[in-house]
Amino acid sequence: SSEDVIAILRDERVEPEDGSYSFDFETADGIIRSEAGQNQNEAGAVVQAGYVSYYLPDGTLFEFKFVADENGYQPQSDFLPVAPAFPHPLPDFVIEQIERAERERAASLKNSRSYDN
Repeated sequence: SSEDVIAILRDERVEPEDGSYSFDFETADGIIRSEAGQNQNEAGAVVQAGYVSYYLPDGTLFEFKFVADENGYQPQSDFLPVAPAFPHPLPDFVIEQIERAERERAASLKNSRSYDN
């Protein structure tokens, strides 16, 4: 039930004074969380990497990893949606909408007047 207490099997935290950190914990119901970060340069930029896993109600193992650095936040998981590969063909109705918008824009420019002061 929601009132059950889940045991913490491991809880390790390291926070040295240099600004780096790490932590790891694991619970009796299978949750694992790990993260580490460290200063990358004198400007204080922090590079982080982490991992989390747990079991979904249907028994599937959910895993998620990430890196956050000068290249931005980079998540990795089979559970994240993936955009279609580009270039992919545009449907005809999209091409027609683009062409119509271009015709309307061109007509608007042709019909507009410009006044110089």
